[in-house]
Amino acid sequence: MNIPDNRPRRAGRLMWFAAWLSLLGVLVLGFEFWLERQYNPNSELAAISSEGPAEVVLQRNRAGHYIAPGLINGQPVQFLVDTGATRISVPEGLAQRLGLKPGFASRVTTANGVATVFDTRLSEVRLGSIRLHDVPGNINPGMPGDMVLLGMSFIKDLELVQRGDTLTLRLH
Repeated sequence: MNIPDNRPRRAGRLMWFAAWLSLLGVLVLGFEFWLERQYNPNSELAAISSEGPAEVVLQRNRAGHYIAPGLINGQPVQFLVDTGATRISVPEGLAQRLGLKPGFASRVTTANGVATVFDTRLSEVRLGSIRLHDVPGNINPGMPGDMVLLGMSFIKDLELVQRGDTLTLRLH
């Protein structure tokens, strides 16, 4: 009696399964990359360096915000440009990781109501080629996540030009 050998068929099915699984993995990674670019089109921030002043051009994300990577005291952070914030506002957990020292407590009005924050000084804040020293900031214990609000304590020294979906920041 002859028993058929199903090993080649089984190996073929396994190869098809592996191919479909690999294709699915590539699609998921591609979709994640696309979503990240929609959320933060400035993830690879390009600084324009020329003979003139330091300048950075940001693209608006799908939600209408300007988000960009930057540095506080040499440590990488994500900034959300917020012209309604008086100072740079750092979430408490991130402030601890950055080694920021909390100073005097004060009450501020935010989009979510009144909050208690702690004054701090940021030795250096960098956005692309724009670098400022000794910038006032706040440590905000009630602020979730790691997004830093890039407020007017940084922006006040810049010229802002918005055209369409781009925001140009220029140090004057």
